[in-house]
Amino acid sequence: MQTNPIEIISLTEATIDQEHICCSLGDSKTANGVQAKKDWLKARFAEGLRFKKGNVRGKVFIEYVPAEFAWVPVEAPGYLFINCLWVSGQFKGQGLAARLLAECVRDAQEMNGIVVIAGKGKRPYLSDKKFFIHHGFVTCDAAPPYFELLVKRFRADAPLPRFCGHVQQAEIDERDGLQLFYTNQCPFTEFYADELEQAAREAGMPFGKHKLATREEARRAPSPYTSYSLFYRGKFVTHEIMTKDKFHKMNWEERT
Repeated sequence: MQTNPIEIISLTEATIDQEHICCSLGDSKTANGVQAKKDWLKARFAEGLRFKKGNVRGKVFIEYVPAEFAWVPVEAPGYLFINCLWVSGQFKGQGLAARLLAECVRDAQEMNGIVVIAGKGKRPYLSDKKFFIHHGFVTCDAAPPYFELLVKRFRADAPLPRFCGHVQQAEIDERDGLQLFYTNQCPFTEFYADELEQAAREAGMPFGKHKLATREEARRAPSPYTSYSLFYRGKFVTHEIMTKDKFHKMNWEERT
């Protein structure tokens, strides 16, 4: 018995309040973060951001924007930048990621191409490099410790995108304790930033929380992954959200 294919719908400023945004479903802890994410999206639609998702209750979506308006330290004029492409759970293995990517490819036909940040290996929150390579992307730049910039060019003479030079250090000047940089681009960050701050304070560890509130601030961020990047004593630790439990399991002295 053949089933109907899942419908792909586009969120707009007029419809976003009535729709879920896939990333966080039914988690009361992140309710404020979900609203902050929706508010963030509303301010981006006029800049050309597109948020397309499967018309289902699940994580099936793609989010992309002209690279000039992307909240990342990347130079890619004339390209579309993919913020996130995520298909998970029961919806994997149905070709939905390829369908979502095809939406982006169609919208980028008159542009230089498409850019996305991935990891050298498969890592949480980062795009799957193998998937993009399979669909014609190539690595055009890298930044420590494991970030890669992938591109699919539609014009052979288009300049290759690159990371901004300052992210090549993977370090910051602030050497005191933990320093967290994050945005509301992810609905999870607000809650877990507060939780991590509390855990650090209780452990007597200095903690700095840096919320990137504008595109200009995000472009000056010390890491390519601006949704969430954690530094300890000036050195990059992780782009993965650190819960209170993870914090207590870390051997911080080994990182000195």
